[in-house]
Amino acid sequence: MAQFLTLSLIFVLFSMVSSFGSVVVSQSLPPPLDPAEQESVYRILESVNSDIQWRSLFPDDLCSSAPHGVVCDYFSDSDAAASDSSAATPHVTELSFGYVSDYSPNPPCDSNSTLDPLLLAPLSHLKKLFFYKCFTQTETPFPDFSPLSSPSTTQNNRSSSSSSLEELVFIENPALVGSLDGKISNLRRLRRLVLTGSGVSGNFSDGFAGFANLEQLTLSRNKFQGEIPTSAFQTLNKLKVLDLSENGFRGNIPASIGNLTELLKIDLSSNEFSGRIPEILKGLHNLEFLDLSYNRFGNYGLPLFLPEMTGLREVYLSGNLLGGQIPEIWGNMRGIKGIGLSGVGLVGNIPKSMGANLRNICYLGLDNNMLEGSVPDEFGDLEMVSELNLGRNNLSGRVPFSAGFVAKLGNKLKLEGNSDLCIDEGLKLSAKVSVSSSSSLGELKVCRQTYIHETAIVNSSPPQFLPSLSFIFLLFLCFV
Repeated sequence: MAQFLTLSLIFVLFSMVSSFGSVVVSQSLPPPLDPAEQESVYRILESVNSDIQWRSLFPDDLCSSAPHGVVCDYFSDSDAAASDSSAATPHVTELSFGYVSDYSPNPPCDSNSTLDPLLLAPLSHLKKLFFYKCFTQTETPFPDFSPLSSPSTTQNNRSSSSSSLEELVFIENPALVGSLDGKISNLRRLRRLVLTGSGVSGNFSDGFAGFANLEQLTLSRNKFQGEIPTSAFQTLNKLKVLDLSENGFRGNIPASIGNLTELLKIDLSSNEFSGRIPEILKGLHNLEFLDLSYNRFGNYGLPLFLPEMTGLREVYLSGNLLGGQIPEIWGNMRGIKGIGLSGVGLVGNIPKSMGANLRNICYLGLDNNMLEGSVPDEFGDLEMVSELNLGRNNLSGRVPFSAGFVAKLGNKLKLEGNSDLCIDEGLKLSAKVSVSSSSSLGELKVCRQTYIHETAIVNSSPPQFLPSLSFIFLLFLCFV
């Protein structure tokens, strides 16, 4: 009897613990993803890659078990992210497609990938949309996101993707074509717009002026063309990164770029911008990276206002026929780490002040100009430099570098195309040991021992053991 009572008590206690545990588990489980959002994600996955059975592989709640690239967060009624997931509602916040690496194994795209922006409508809290190498073969028009914020959309089924989308990224999608005109102008909360390596064309839209929250605008390696409107950057006061490189933009850089005082990076390289490099850039004191190389800026010399850009760390102006001599501006540019002045039509000597002041320089390109004279001795003291290109100029004289300097730079020390430069024989021998045979040092001639002292030799007295001209003349008179 006692044993029976003991077993009964144990059973009761076990039942109570089990019931209590069930209550705790049921209370701690977050609510499921809204069926409309779940279906939307399935359909988007199927449009990106129809060969994969997404519904079978991920049959459960996608906020609990989803492929990499599908990210959820929990929100309270006030739309703020909630700390207690059991008292909040889950929503999809990020969708990333296209396998990047083992560290970012997003759902892979196939050759027939498509995107219908209307599928995004139920995703009321979507903040990021990312595509990498998804549209590579079949021409696909750039998606029109404008219907997502149409006035007919109801509050309960509002297209919050247009009002909450903060990042729109398309990378390496060469089959993506068409223009942006009117297709993204309603996405006013965008912080990042990245469109690089596509076939999208057209002009720079005036609609960008409405993106007051934009921090990054990258439109590199596309087929944009034409002049940029004067007021294009008037209201982009939060912009930190502006990259319009490798397109067909032309004309002057708009003066409104001077309003972008938060800018950290400007890359307008490989376009057809012309005229003078605008002095208004000097007001961008936070700017660290400036690349205006390979455009058509005119023969106005190197910009003398560069020292006023106190935050500047890298400046690249190569491929513009700026002309003129290298100015003495380097005393106020000691923080510079990269300078590209290749093929800009420079003449005259290389000032010693470059080597004396640019002690933080890592890259210096002065090649393919018309510079003459010697390489300043101060260049041999550039301890931080990892690449120095002085090739294809008219430089002359002895190379002032030590064996250690030559060994450190290796093939990144480029001096070819200067027929009057020479190198000490000992340095050349040590270079052969420490540097690949493809090094440009192998092309330099060895300095003659009398290279520096030729004048002294001409003016020196003849050796004692040779008869003087006067003595020979007297002997000749004696025998006549």
